[in-house]
Amino acid sequence: MKIGVILASSQTEKNKLLYDLVSKYSGDSEVINFGCFEDEDQRYSYIEISLLVGLLLASGSVDFMVTGCSSGQGMMLACNNIPGVLCGYIPTAQDAYLFAQINNGNAVSVPLGEEYAWKGAINLEETISKLFSEPFGQGYPKSEAERKLKDTLLLKDIRRRSQVDVTELYASLDKDLISKIFTKKDVIRFVLDNGTNEKLKEWIEANM
Repeated sequence: MKIGVILASSQTEKNKLLYDLVSKYSGDSEVINFGCFEDEDQRYSYIEISLLVGLLLASGSVDFMVTGCSSGQGMMLACNNIPGVLCGYIPTAQDAYLFAQINNGNAVSVPLGEEYAWKGAINLEETISKLFSEPFGQGYPKSEAERKLKDTLLLKDIRRRSQVDVTELYASLDKDLISKIFTKKDVIRFVLDNGTNEKLKEWIEANM
């Protein structure tokens, strides 16, 4: 699995910690750190980051994204507005485990500011550890696994039918917003170099 890590500029000081924890607990997965970094000239809101998360996933450049903002909620909601992104809010280890096993999405958002306090780093490590503790999508509890997995497939199917094509969405957005996310050169270059969604890549290249 190829995993991307990215978070809003409001929490850049926690980027290395989050990246290190994902690298530590995600087994043989390849982990790519997209920031946001403290030395970047641009600052990116959680909404702008959610659009970058969408590009990375929709392009096929990565399989899974770990992201976050101060509360974690805003990023989760913003990511879930993007076609093809199913993002869970995981403030605790239990939430992380249940999302991985039952909902089996392709992104998670962690709270990195709200109630972080002195135990924040400990809780974050426990959360990331539990997220990757078992292969995703096994269902939980085990006695109800078959029903849970059927519900998850139904959820994803309904969501897919309710969404427009990802390229159509991005093409409809304000040009200044698109220009802003295109300034995140490391993400855009990674998508163009590694993505398998040729339609999306062609649109990016035509609008850069």
